[in-house]
Amino acid sequence: MKVKLLYVVLMLSLISCKRIDITSQSLESKILTSKTILFDQQIDGNMISRPVIIKTCAKIDNLKSYPIVIALHGRGGSNKNWVQPLSKFTNSGEFIGVYPQGHLNSWNLGQEPSNADDIAFISNVIDTLLSYSNVDENKIFAVGNSNGSGMVNMLGGVNKRLKAIAPIASQLTERTEIKSNAIPLSVFQVNGDQDLLIPIGGGMKLGHPFLSVSESAKKWASNFNCNKYVAVEEAEQSISHTYFDCDDNVVVKYLVLKGAGHNISRYYSSLWNDVWDFFSSLD
Repeated sequence: MKVKLLYVVLMLSLISCKRIDITSQSLESKILTSKTILFDQQIDGNMISRPVIIKTCAKIDNLKSYPIVIALHGRGGSNKNWVQPLSKFTNSGEFIGVYPQGHLNSWNLGQEPSNADDIAFISNVIDTLLSYSNVDENKIFAVGNSNGSGMVNMLGGVNKRLKAIAPIASQLTERTEIKSNAIPLSVFQVNGDQDLLIPIGGGMKLGHPFLSVSESAKKWASNFNCNKYVAVEEAEQSISHTYFDCDDNVVVKYLVLKGAGHNISRYYSSLWNDVWDFFSSLD
């Protein structure tokens, strides 16, 4: 009898251990780490595989939920262009970097060579990210440069998941919609006052009717019912304008950099620090 009892106890112990191992393996498989994920999308009747580079710190804390920063390259660029500039943040575990590739090296704003449905593509990327246990669903941000900036503006206009966006070297166009059912999000728009490609004064450029940078910020602020008062702060290199008291406590800010052209990071070395400081400061 004692032998049988010992056998039962031993078997239960082994089953329990196996369950713990399976659970551990299952959890580990849902941890997002550095890799490239391919997303298939139908474009112009063809199935296209679009790569998304994921960059995390080397030692992931499995008990931590990490913020996500989705970064979109400019027209003619590559998702690989983001890896080095944001590496100090991803390597230190400040956030997980997510770098999608635009079809035909561009984002479809209506005048580009790509006919891809990029809003659906990015939505699919976010859905996939949220299936991992170490992603903070309340801290998903997007930053874009130039043509990628136009794309993050479009994403903000239909927002369901993003907490904030940072459009760099581009502003809203007259055609960019901000849907009435879009969830309010914070905006940090950055422009150079010497940008000749997309001037801060707006106008028709690259086939798009751009608003001025001030009109662009005002449009976000108006849609999110911000206080009409703009707080202005001038520094040696920049002038910042900020709208507060908006719906859902979001913040709308635009920064004009003195002497900066279209390639802002070349003129302003602390650009990515400022973007992350803005994102990470939000409640």
